[in-house]
Amino acid sequence: MPGRNHSSPQRRVVVGITGASGAVYGIRLLEILRDIQGVETHLIISGPGKRTIVEETDCAVPEVEALAHRHNDDKDIGAALASGSFQTEGMVIAPCSVKTASAVAYCRADTLISRAADVTLKEGRPLILLVRESPLHVGHLRCLLALAEMGAVLLPPMPAFYHRPKQIDDLVIHTLARVLDRLKLPHRLVEEWRGGDPRLTGADHDDARAAEIRPIGR
Repeated sequence: MPGRNHSSPQRRVVVGITGASGAVYGIRLLEILRDIQGVETHLIISGPGKRTIVEETDCAVPEVEALAHRHNDDKDIGAALASGSFQTEGMVIAPCSVKTASAVAYCRADTLISRAADVTLKEGRPLILLVRESPLHVGHLRCLLALAEMGAVLLPPMPAFYHRPKQIDDLVIHTLARVLDRLKLPHRLVEEWRGGDPRLTGADHDDARAAEIRPIGR
């Protein structure tokens, strides 16, 4: 993997990777943050998260850990990240399992990921959760509502298609651009939306699109 940016870091960002599907979101986020000057990343990977990395990607866990400036054991609830006095710009859990979301929503704080997330909320810092589950039952929705009421940013990695993605990484990057926006970190991952063509509105728009639509695979 490419070498890390060795410039003096000033802004700390905590990244958690849990066992939900979508380990690529956390890995790509680490790669992007590594190349933003002045950012120091602190990584926590849960036990199930390590298994998902191996099952879903070609990366070994040590390779992923090496993308961060510091990595921490999820069982080490006495780590620096467990204290509100440890200053950060915020925390991103990508992907975030419903199990982890529930632990944060109900303040269990029995792992370093859930404790660091709880600290992030109580200190009024951005906590961004890329919750990965579908479909959602009422219990899930109540958990997510509790998190939203506590101030967490719920940012499920739902793909967008208006930017005409050509590959999976295009979908991943589009979501992570929204994450960086929430952290107020500079990036050029995607262009700012300038609005659609004002000429294609109403019936004209429908007629123009209808002429382009063809069954997939034909």
